[in-house]
Amino acid sequence: MPEYGCFLACEEFGPADLVDQARQAEQAGFQALWISDHYHPWNDAQGQSPFVWSVIGALSQAVSLPIETAVTCPTVRIHPAVVAQAAATSAVLTDGRFRLGVGSGEALNEHIFGDRWPPTHTRLEMLEEAIQVMRRLFTGEEVNHHGPHYTVENARLYTVPDEPVPIDVSGFGPQATALAARVGDGYITMGPDEDLTTQFRKGGGGSGLVSGGTKVCYGPDREEAVRTVHRLWSNQLLPGEMGQILPTPRHFEQLEALVTESMVSENTVCGPDVNEHVSELSAFADAGFDRVYVSQIGPDQRGFFDFYRTKVLPQLTGG
Repeated sequence: MPEYGCFLACEEFGPADLVDQARQAEQAGFQALWISDHYHPWNDAQGQSPFVWSVIGALSQAVSLPIETAVTCPTVRIHPAVVAQAAATSAVLTDGRFRLGVGSGEALNEHIFGDRWPPTHTRLEMLEEAIQVMRRLFTGEEVNHHGPHYTVENARLYTVPDEPVPIDVSGFGPQATALAARVGDGYITMGPDEDLTTQFRKGGGGSGLVSGGTKVCYGPDREEAVRTVHRLWSNQLLPGEMGQILPTPRHFEQLEALVTESMVSENTVCGPDVNEHVSELSAFADAGFDRVYVSQIGPDQRGFFDFYRTKVLPQLTGG
């Protein structure tokens, strides 16, 4: 049986709200936390983007749940040596309950210094080298590294956890999933894709932690919930590589017309039907996931947590 976690959206909520949601998640019976790492939201309607490492520090003191970034890009906007220091400190603050989820990133967040946005194969090469650098730093030993993408000289982390921080690699296609299987302690993806899970396990991932996430919009009025998702998260239904290459929230807003409310209704769990919510999360269990994270879209967070505490989680966990 998977563990069920709550996915905190830095794109949509400020730091105080995120900490409050984490407390509600723990009280509702969720067993872990994911938190997104963004410099920009996907659109101005979402309207937030706090610095994730500050929020994690607050979360470490507010709840006892495991915490993971979903996901951090340690390649362009922040050097992997700095990400390693942030992750090690987070692991110390949480008594070892922190995992570092990493991915190859999006131009939306990573191009802000004017760097050229590399093609996919280069981003994956950079990610693999970044993981190598961070793993060496987690030992607490002095690191010198001169690679094709990164240089580290005389770097040593003095504040490190007792055990190295686990690094889970995000993948939404065969290339990134192959990288996750080769170098990751675990695997992260969105959607209950059994083929990708199988690829990870058979490609070298073995028994590594496989985590998946989904977004829903609980509310008493299904049509209103659909409108909320359409207004705030149309971006998640854009096709192809747009999510990786568009540089600003404005560009995502220009494409919102491609996503209709009917598309949202067909592809996102909306409203108060318990069976729909249970079915959405159960699909991950059927596909072999170890942890399943769910994010509530929109302002009715308290209603969502009450709904999951009383109706949804008991069916999933047998409680």
